[in-house]
Amino acid sequence: MAYAKTGRSLPVPNVQALAQTLNGSSGEQVPERFVRTEEVCAEEVVSGCALPIVDLGRLLDPRSSEEELANLGFACQEWGFFQLINHGMPEEVIQDAKRDIAEFFTLPLEAKKAYAQLPESGLQGYGQAFVVSETQKLDWCDRFFLILRPTESRDMRFWPAQPPSFRSSVDRYSAEATKVVWCLLRFMATEMGLEEPERLLEVFEGLPQNMRATYYPPCVEAGKVIGLSPHSDACGMTLLLHVNDVQGLQIKKDGKWVAVEPMNGALVVNIGDVLEILSNGRYISVEHRATVHQSRERISTALFQQVSPDTMLRPLPELVKGSNKARYRSVIHEDFMKHYFSTKLDGRRSHLDHYKI
Repeated sequence: MAYAKTGRSLPVPNVQALAQTLNGSSGEQVPERFVRTEEVCAEEVVSGCALPIVDLGRLLDPRSSEEELANLGFACQEWGFFQLINHGMPEEVIQDAKRDIAEFFTLPLEAKKAYAQLPESGLQGYGQAFVVSETQKLDWCDRFFLILRPTESRDMRFWPAQPPSFRSSVDRYSAEATKVVWCLLRFMATEMGLEEPERLLEVFEGLPQNMRATYYPPCVEAGKVIGLSPHSDACGMTLLLHVNDVQGLQIKKDGKWVAVEPMNGALVVNIGDVLEILSNGRYISVEHRATVHQSRERISTALFQQVSPDTMLRPLPELVKGSNKARYRSVIHEDFMKHYFSTKLDGRRSHLDHYKI
């Protein structure tokens, strides 16, 4: 995936190691490059606001499919996020992936550095992302990024040999998640009113897929730091798995940040920029961020469903007929991703709106 190399990032301090030092000494302070108090406190945060819930089992059941399809449409059009239940992914597969991802982050720092990003590898490997200067503010997290699909594009130098089952568990999780994504895309195509759902599926041919596992260390001064800067996802769709039960995800809704509580057994699904463009704005790609807990670590894993680099992104022809004019300019996906990385994760308005007509 050529554009994965576009997101090269400068090396930064390991946050997990930094947090251990900070949390173990009352005299230590959060380094200035991580202090973002004004951003954290600038806008209101709403808690206890539940995301829409979409039931894949009901979508697959002819007796309830039509009603649940309307529910899916509401979630994609009004929220851009939903919790997916009855998704059919085997519990064993999910638990194995959770276990091995969590165990990777418990390895000694030198062991994790064996899979560190390399200058020619771009985002792949253990490290950071979107760090392009020595002075920009930093996120309070460590990341681990892999290209999962197509399988021939995997660079096994970055696939940990420890824990021993990591490679097989992540591979099985990827395979099961791909089935869920393919199923959701079919229902989304129907909900959009496409006479031929394959038109949408063809855009995602081969189902390119990346994974980002993120470790958010606790911070005694959690009100000063941001786990993950506000952004929208430049993919088609994201499946987020909470590896543990610590809350941290917040999404932008009606000008306020809404805290998302992990739902036991559910996957958090969000619409990416690519689907917003393909749907001609019917579905919305929503800005979101991650916060940090004062005393507990948070671990999450995001699977990004992509399209091929040479794909021409534009609203689907069936959605721009008659009075429905195209709301986005056409752009090759590789160029789209280069622009995304150039915005340094500065929020969706500096990226997606660049292509609005």
